[in-house]
Amino acid sequence: MVMTIKIIALILFAALVAATISGIFGMVGGIIFMGVIASFMGVAEAMVVHGAVQSISNSTRAYLLKDHVRWDIFLKICLGAVPALALLLLLRYVPSKGVLFMVLGLLPILLWLPKHWILLDAQNPAHAVFLGFCVTGLNLVAGVAGPALDMFFVKTKMPRHEIVATKAIIMFASHLMKIFYFGIPMLLAAKPTNLPPWWFFVVAVPFIMLGTFAGTRILGHMSNVGVRSYTK
Repeated sequence: MVMTIKIIALILFAALVAATISGIFGMVGGIIFMGVIASFMGVAEAMVVHGAVQSISNSTRAYLLKDHVRWDIFLKICLGAVPALALLLLLRYVPSKGVLFMVLGLLPILLWLPKHWILLDAQNPAHAVFLGFCVTGLNLVAGVAGPALDMFFVKTKMPRHEIVATKAIIMFASHLMKIFYFGIPMLLAAKPTNLPPWWFFVVAVPFIMLGTFAGTRILGHMSNVGVRSYTK
């Protein structure tokens, strides 16, 4: 599908909405954004665009909340990400659009599972390593991993700002990984792609930063209980 001005405008608006929602909950926005862009692009192109836009959103959110990032949890998650990335690189796996949309639709169900079914806590070192494996795998298969990520934080004793800040830096690293995983083969193939023009990424930056800033301000007026409740 040709990237017309109307399509690009729709994608930019989706990026603004997604950044605002993610600024509040640290998740969900990415699912919405992936659903929009995957409707107009191939899977590999959608993954690269999603990774670029979401990495700007997540890095901005992480910077605004940098004093609340739990680096100890992040480092353990990186350990778990290595085997997942190695496995997918070995398989050279690229999902079909059908698989992509199916996983996008099923992911939010994770938040509705009874809490006593799955007892996960990102503050537990072993759980954090397992989280890194799950998030990396899902992010390279469906492009998003927000609901799965939230399963590891919903039972923590961490305050809301630590939760959102830590999830932001986790997803920032995960989206960068996605850009390289799908982007490098596209460059090596040297075939025409359906990526938006270069200026789209320049124009997208203020939209994303505005949405992230607005979402973070809204977060500041919510309680810890309110964030967990509205996440569902």
